[in-house]
Amino acid sequence: MKIQPECLPCLLKRILFETELSTSDKKRQTQALRTACTLLAELYDPAVCSATIATQVHKAVYDALKDTDPYRELKASSNAIATALIPRIEALITASPDRLRASMRCAIIGNIMDFGIDGSSATPQMLTEVFDRLYAEGLGHDDYVKLKNRIKNATSLVLFTDNCGEIVFDKVLCRELKRFNPALHITVVVKGAPILSDATEQDAKEISLQDVVDELFTTGCYAVGVDFTHLPPAVKKALDKADLIIAKGMANYESFSETSYRPIAYLLRTKCDAIARSMNLARNMSAIKLYE
Repeated sequence: MKIQPECLPCLLKRILFETELSTSDKKRQTQALRTACTLLAELYDPAVCSATIATQVHKAVYDALKDTDPYRELKASSNAIATALIPRIEALITASPDRLRASMRCAIIGNIMDFGIDGSSATPQMLTEVFDRLYAEGLGHDDYVKLKNRIKNATSLVLFTDNCGEIVFDKVLCRELKRFNPALHITVVVKGAPILSDATEQDAKEISLQDVVDELFTTGCYAVGVDFTHLPPAVKKALDKADLIIAKGMANYESFSETSYRPIAYLLRTKCDAIARSMNLARNMSAIKLYE
C-alpha cells in the first residue's frame, strides 16, 4: 500500500507515543521528534510504500532515543495479559461447532494489541475489557469458508505474525490449524529485530510458539511489516513454495499488498481509514480477507 496523506499524523502520533514511552528527558524527546519530522518531510512520496517510509522514520527515532526497544515493557505486559485470557479462549473454542473458525476470530481480536495509534488498545489491559464485546461482534468481512477450503487442501502454510500479546492467540490458532489439517507444514515468521510492539524470535520463544509449528523464522531485519529485500533465503524459499500465506495485522498488509504473493489471507482489525479504504472494508472491523 502506498503512503496516504492521513498516514502522516498517524505516524507522528506513534512517534510521540514511543518517545514518551522511552524517556522523560524533554531534550531527548524533542530531538527525536525533530528527527522524525525532518526525515518524514524528506521521505514523503505518494509513490512509496507506507511501511517502507515508517521503517526509516522509526529507525531514526530509535537511534535518536538511544533505545533499541522502547516497547519492551508493553510487550511483556501484553503477553502476560493475553496468556491470562487463554482459559476464556479455550472455552470459546471448545464450545464452538467450528474450532478453527473460533480460534481465528480470537486471533483477530488479538490484533488490537497495538499501541500509539487510533483504533488500537490504549493499554494492554484494554484487551480484557473489550474481548467479549469484539467476539460477540463477529467478523465484518468473512472469507472463512474459502480460506478453510484452502487450508484443507494445503500442504504448506506461512504465517507472518504481528504484535506481542496477539502471538499468544496465534499460538492457539496454529495448534488448531494442525488439528484441522495434521499434514499441514506451518512456518511462522516473526520480526528480525524489535520494532514497535511486534513480536521477535525471543518474544515467540518465551511463549513456546515453536512447539506448535514446524519452523520458526524471522524477517531478518528491522522493519515495519516486511522488507522483502532483506528476507533470509529460508523465508523466501518458504514463501515461494507455500500453498497459502496468512498475514496478521495492518503493517503486513501494507507490505504484502505491494507484492504478487497469492493466495494470501489477511487476518486483522481495520484500525485506520487508509487500510480500510485500500482493502475496500469499513473501519474498526474484524476481517478475514482472502486474495486468490
